[in-house]
Amino acid sequence: MEALRSVFEARKAENRPALVTFVTAGYPAKNDTVPILLAMQAGGADIVELGIPFSDPIADGPLIQETNSVAINNDIDYATVLGQLREARNQGLAAPVILMGYYNPLLAYGEDKAIQDAAEAGANGFIMVDLPPEEAITFRQKCININMSYVPLIAPSTTLHRIKFLSSIADTFIYVVSKMGTTGSSEKVAVNNAVGFGVATRDHFNTVADAGADGVVIGSRLVSVIKNSSPSEIVKNVEAYCREVCQKDEPSHAVSLPVSHSTASGPAVLPSGRFGEFGGQYVSEALFDCLAELERAHKAAMSDPEFWKEFQSFYEYTNKTSRLYFAENLTKDAGGAKIWLKREDLNHTGSYKINNAIGQILLARRIGRTRIITDTGDGQHGFSMECIIYMGAEDVRRQALNVFRIEMLGGKVIPVHSGSCTLKDAVNEAMRDLVTNLSTTYYLAESTVSPHPFPTIVRDFQKVIGEEIKAQMKEVAGKLPDVIVACVGRGSNAIGAFYDFIPDKSVRLIGVEAGGEGTHGDKHSATLSMGQPGVLHGAKTYILQSKAGQIMETHSISAGLNYPGVGPEHAWLKDSGRAEYVIATDEEALRGFRMLTQREGIIPALESSHAIWEAVRLAKTLPKDNDIVVCLSGRGDKDVEQIHELLPKLAEKLDWHISTNAASGRKSF
Repeated sequence: MEALRSVFEARKAENRPALVTFVTAGYPAKNDTVPILLAMQAGGADIVELGIPFSDPIADGPLIQETNSVAINNDIDYATVLGQLREARNQGLAAPVILMGYYNPLLAYGEDKAIQDAAEAGANGFIMVDLPPEEAITFRQKCININMSYVPLIAPSTTLHRIKFLSSIADTFIYVVSKMGTTGSSEKVAVNNAVGFGVATRDHFNTVADAGADGVVIGSRLVSVIKNSSPSEIVKNVEAYCREVCQKDEPSHAVSLPVSHSTASGPAVLPSGRFGEFGGQYVSEALFDCLAELERAHKAAMSDPEFWKEFQSFYEYTNKTSRLYFAENLTKDAGGAKIWLKREDLNHTGSYKINNAIGQILLARRIGRTRIITDTGDGQHGFSMECIIYMGAEDVRRQALNVFRIEMLGGKVIPVHSGSCTLKDAVNEAMRDLVTNLSTTYYLAESTVSPHPFPTIVRDFQKVIGEEIKAQMKEVAGKLPDVIVACVGRGSNAIGAFYDFIPDKSVRLIGVEAGGEGTHGDKHSATLSMGQPGVLHGAKTYILQSKAGQIMETHSISAGLNYPGVGPEHAWLKDSGRAEYVIATDEEALRGFRMLTQREGIIPALESSHAIWEAVRLAKTLPKDNDIVVCLSGRGDKDVEQIHELLPKLAEKLDWHISTNAASGRKSF
């Protein structure tokens, strides 16, 4: 910490701000990092932020996203970053170094070891973009214990009360994310602050200095300098740029502004929104107050009879209560337990998702938002408000019919071409949009992932599924079901079906994950079966990740299950033993699809087909007086196009031969 404090004290004595520079470790090549760090120092950088690459940097723009992807392709992990820092120290790097990035790579490395090894490598502190103080209580203490700095962030959306709190815990400086020309609150705080966001030129540097900043952060522009340089010119150009911006050895320009002292109490416990160790709010500072506002609105709505009256007034529109259907032919084929289908596929727009969509639209109106954004792999959306749907480009291709329906209903689909071009990447882009447009925009979380309070909000609007199952089974069978089966991708239909039965220990809860091509390799989406605890999209849960903490690409025949994480409540249900999680492969899902289509005349979504397969398999092992309820989460007309393409390749294996003559002349949407 002392090295950082000394830098700010020295620059204040010279009446100039400190220059803080950023580079992603391993960009553009593995061996470039050390020379770039030394070039920054030679050009006048006072403090260096060394970026830890992460596969899903949701708080960063396209340029920094690209550097992360390049670095990961260059096999840069946390241990390698520390090795580069050690080498730079050995070669004469004296400037303080802040390690900057996202929490999951450190969590995968081991938090204690990550902090200790960083100190031994020569790091002076951390800026963790998605680890706000409320989630960093133990992390901060561990840093303090070995004289490492934890640097808080302030965003344009941060309230004055929170600014006071953040300044009270800052041990060296605060990183202020601000649009050019915006100085934030008019009340100053007694702590060093470094301002960064769009700083590119000497004039920008002077503008930020005139606003009273103790430091000026430059990142993206430096990355552009590196990107646009030939390999042999990178070091020279980086040094020249830094020298030009800070005008090293030139007369000072900065204007020192007075500050007023403030104190604020910090959190003593982890924030709410946890299911055991899972959940939480691992988010950038820009989202923190927005989520607090949403949590207050949600709690108020849940206790407001008028809200529920309005919500239930849409039941006629959405076709609630959905039917409970006895699958007589599947039951006969299985020869064991009775199989019932909870027909959420009969809801308006063809799935259970309308339950949550209506509820959150009402919440959005309640807090005055006028624009809706969301993400999907397979859903249909259509609202009376402006609605933007982010969808992976690959999912746009295989869900062409749904995309057409979305746009008929008035929504706008934006294909996402980054990463694997699937659901994970759509979530990334939706959250980036939210950060950019907080004042007008409501992020309608489609499932039970994302930071608190989203998992709870979605659960509260989907739990109607289980409540209806309980009432319907008592009516038709005079008892509770013995088993509830639901497919699990991110987990919203399953938690909706499970939640009301969690206290009923006699009822088995079985979630069916996407086994893809089998869990012997990595072409699957079996997060709970094969994953490890980590942090993704704002919550701690089970995720599919590499040993280095990078998020893995997943595979499923079903777009809606193709995701490397799961809702944190499911992670808790797994670890507590209250729910069981199994897999169904692509082939088994197709067999489930065929069984229900041909034996009951019901075309299920490919997502639901995973649950159908497991229900029939399980029914064969249970006595005839047992009852299994399957949440039939959606109808399958959206998947017919995809199955038409796949079936010729799998017909022999599945022994499923359908003439395609009638469809050969149709046009794709």
